[in-house]
Order: sequence, then structure tokens, then C-alpha cells
Amino acid sequence: MISLTSPVEIWAHRLPAWLKLAALSLATVCLFAIESPAVLALAVAAVAGLFLTGGRVFLAEGFRNLRILWTFLVLIAVWHGVTGQIEAGMAIALRLLAAVALANFVTMTTRLGDMIDVVSFLLTPLRRLGLSTRALELAIALVIRFTPSIARKGALLTQSWRARSPRRPGWQIVMPMAALAIDDAEHVAEALRARGGLE
Repeated sequence: MISLTSPVEIWAHRLPAWLKLAALSLATVCLFAIESPAVLALAVAAVAGLFLTGGRVFLAEGFRNLRILWTFLVLIAVWHGVTGQIEAGMAIALRLLAAVALANFVTMTTRLGDMIDVVSFLLTPLRRLGLSTRALELAIALVIRFTPSIARKGALLTQSWRARSPRRPGWQIVMPMAALAIDDAEHVAEALRARGGLE
């Protein structure tokens, strides 16, 4: 498991996590309220400018983190092009790109522990009702940390497939991916049990 926080420290690292998450939530709501591709294109440009404030290394790292998104954007563009809904397809693709890039920016500039502290604070009413929130907090942390790990292993499986077959990989790598995910989950479960579980 790895952290998604960027080692390149910029001004946004010094902002409190709750403020960044609140701004991300507000910006996402605004993005989904906008239908104009032109306005959404400006939003994407603004997010790109946000990354640029961190310098070239930070920008390059953010772009690498978004590589997995390009496949979905192409599929959206092709589908809406075939169905004759080009403007709607552009709006969806630009909205998705802006929202995911913003979330990526927040993740790159916020420590996981700070995010969990915000989630823990938001779950305070549940604890006052006598409910344990540790399992939910741990689940959120594991999802955030495991996502890049699983994506990296998927890329390695794809490379292995291409080295052994002239055909493009498809459903054939789903089972190996699932097996790797289950194996990782078992290792984490063993580690949790060795430390006393969630109690």
C-alpha cells in the first residue's frame, strides 16, 4: 500500500483538510450544475492552472495519476459521437475530468491521517448514539491506499499479457486481478488480527 500524498510540497499542503474537502464538495456540486461545454472547458483550464501553481514536477505527477481516466473519456466521446449527442458527451467528459482532477489535487496535497480526522469528526453524531465508527474510518483509509496499488498491479498484468499474446487483454485479466485483490485483503486482515482487530 502507498500514500497518494505528493512528496512535492506546495502551498495547498498547508491548508486544513476540512477546508479542501469542503471546497472540493462545493466545486463538484457546481460542476454537475453546469451543462455548457464551454464553461466546463474553462473549469478544466482553471484546474490545470491550479496544478501549475505547484510547478512542473507536481503537474507531471498529477497528470500521471489521471492516466487511467483517459480510457473512460475516450469511451464517452465515442459513444456520444455514435449516438449523435456530441455536445452532451463533451459536457460529461469535461465534467468528469475537472471533478476527478480536483479530487486528485486534494488527495495529493492532504495527508491520509488528516482526511481520516475529518471523517471521524463528521461521524461524531453516530458515536454519540453509541455506534462504533472505527470500521468505517478504516474502510475509507484502506480504499484510498489500496486504489493505486490495485491500479499498478492491473497495469503489470496488462504488460504481462501483452508480452505473451498478440491480442489485447480484456476479461482474461479480471480473475487474476480479483485474486490479487483478495490476497492483499487477506494480508491486511491478518495484520489487523495480529494487532487486536478493530477493538
